[in-house]
Parts: sequence; C-alpha cells; structure tokens
Amino acid sequence: MIKAIIYRLPDQTINGFELSGHADSGPHGHDLVCAAVSAVTFGMTNAVMKHSGIEPIIDQGNDGGYLKVILPNEANVEALSAARLLLEGMVTTLETIEHDYGQYITIFEKQGG
Repeated sequence: MIKAIIYRLPDQTINGFELSGHADSGPHGHDLVCAAVSAVTFGMTNAVMKHSGIEPIIDQGNDGGYLKVILPNEANVEALSAARLLLEGMVTTLETIEHDYGQYITIFEKQGG
C-alpha cells in the first residue's frame, strides 16, 4: 500500500508531502495505481519548480517506493503561494485516486515536514 503524508503548517497551508510503499495493484511495470500516483507527484514537483521558481528539498529512494518533497523556508511569499496552490491540486488528485482505489493508497495529514 502507498502511504501519503501531506505536511501542513499550523495555519493549514501545505508545506510538502511524503510517499512510501508500493500499491501492488498489479504486476511490476503494470501497476496502474502506482503509475498514477508517481505521475501526479513527480509531475506536480516539476510544476512547482517550473512555475514558482522554487527548488524544493527532495529526498527520493533509489529503488522507488519513497519520495519526500518539502518547500524551503526562504522562498518569497508569491513563489510559495504558487507552489502551495500547485501542491493543493496534487492533493485533490491523490484524494480522487484514494476514493476509487482506497485499498492501495491512504492519505494522512500531519503538522510539520
């Protein structure tokens, strides 16, 4: 199962996310849930870098199954606002996947990051 943790600041704005595990909804290379979650999270991370100019702090497992992306504290307010909006869109998409494939992905929210 994929475990997704959405990190939020005390004011509930998104600060980043962490994914771990594998969906195991199909054979390796044919796992549609894993492919969807990977496409959404990597695509949104790339969108954050391209459209906000922010270089997030990224930790990625070498063999897959782990990704952590945290927004840096030193970015300007406008860039952070753009990055957070993009990440909220990612959360909405992950929630849609969870709604349809909840046996393969679970989303939690947590303070910090």
